[in-house]
Amino acid sequence: MNVQLGILIIYILILAGISLMAARIQQKRAEGALGYLLAGRHLPAIMVATMLAGLAIGGVSTVGVAQNAYTKGLSAGWYNAAWGTAGILVGLMAARFLRKSRVFTISEMMGRLYGPSARFAAALAQLLIMMVITSLQYVAGGAILTAILPDIFSFQGGMLTTAGLFVGIALAGGYLAGSIANLVNVVVIYLGIAAALFASFGASGGVDAVVAALPAGGPWFDWTTGVGIAVITAWMVVMITQGFSVQAISQIAFAAKDEKAAQRGFILGGIIILPAGFLCALFGIIAAAEFPGLENSAMALPSLVAHISPMVGGIFLASLWAADISTAVGLLMGSSTLVLEDIVMKLLPESSWKGREVMISRLGILLVSALTLFLALTSVSILKTITTALAITASFTLLILSRRFFPGICKRANGFWTIFASVAIWVVWTFVPASHVVPHVVYLEWPICLAVFVLTTVFGREPAGELEVDRVLSGESATEQG
Repeated sequence: MNVQLGILIIYILILAGISLMAARIQQKRAEGALGYLLAGRHLPAIMVATMLAGLAIGGVSTVGVAQNAYTKGLSAGWYNAAWGTAGILVGLMAARFLRKSRVFTISEMMGRLYGPSARFAAALAQLLIMMVITSLQYVAGGAILTAILPDIFSFQGGMLTTAGLFVGIALAGGYLAGSIANLVNVVVIYLGIAAALFASFGASGGVDAVVAALPAGGPWFDWTTGVGIAVITAWMVVMITQGFSVQAISQIAFAAKDEKAAQRGFILGGIIILPAGFLCALFGIIAAAEFPGLENSAMALPSLVAHISPMVGGIFLASLWAADISTAVGLLMGSSTLVLEDIVMKLLPESSWKGREVMISRLGILLVSALTLFLALTSVSILKTITTALAITASFTLLILSRRFFPGICKRANGFWTIFASVAIWVVWTFVPASHVVPHVVYLEWPICLAVFVLTTVFGREPAGELEVDRVLSGESATEQG
């Protein structure tokens, strides 16, 4: 048997075992949808940290960074550094607040603070964002398997295999399975990166030989020149913005065992994320020395893997796939939570879902998986355009931080109109090229959302609602009793 394929199969079996173990634990706890969607709010700080790191270190953070570094050097690693910075800032500023709110979704928080219209708008916007990102994980997983095992996987076959694994993990074991799997995944990711870097430098004759072989004049080891300060700043703004308010990220804080675990976990998770990008950028630099002139720079990392030992290559393949799967499971669970809490339980009569929350959550995973897989298989070019949807989170971050630090100025009207403005800006940016007057849509999102927030604060009359911890929540009234 192919050594790399054998290691991949062992890795799949380990993750399958984790899912079954998590399912048994949930069965014993009998916590219903609270256990399935939020691991019963039992996650310790270390699992909060690895869940965040697993979500952050995906295909873009590994293969994509190496591709970028093939021409732009070490500065490509700032993509992950921006993610890590976001995690640390959320830990310092908002993780305790998010956990204390005892909600299931960001949309539920918007509804309790800013009213039902804000909740509905938030749910649709969050689903749009996470379905796009989930679709990209199928694409990344397919690309990884196809590039490294081309005799076994076609691109579509790689996507279907990737989808089957992370949908299976989510269906069987829920959020607890995803959390335990990410603990394993983060270890596998760093083990694979370290082993592959050591082997790649060795196969290339050592660090000095790599430096000597690099094309002259490139920004290979400069921290900022290759990518440029403007792009690095945009990465920082976007990642910090989404870090405070994307459902899949906030759900990690919601699932922490207490406020301290949420805060410590996010800070530790950010620290774990920080070096990954710069380490993966080294792969791109080695590839630039060994394989100059590649027509497709996305082949930088796969080209290196083909020139190291099958054993190390197999471990590295598992680590790249682990990065993709760890991101996707968190996104699927976040989307399923939105479907149950903000759509089914809000729009349908209680008799239709009462006592069936876990089953409906699993159906939500299947529905979202089918839609996102279809999008990935048919609309890759569209996906590249709408990834800017992440900038929509500027509205949510503004609303959350305002409520966190300046609760006295928040008005009921802030919610819907700020979220509406952020979506409208993204739609115009996507379909009207003349609107591209700044380098990235996020530079329009923040000032316009802030202006709308100020106007609705000035003219709004009803104050924002409260986040009462001792109140029986809509979600927990169903889940904890079930």
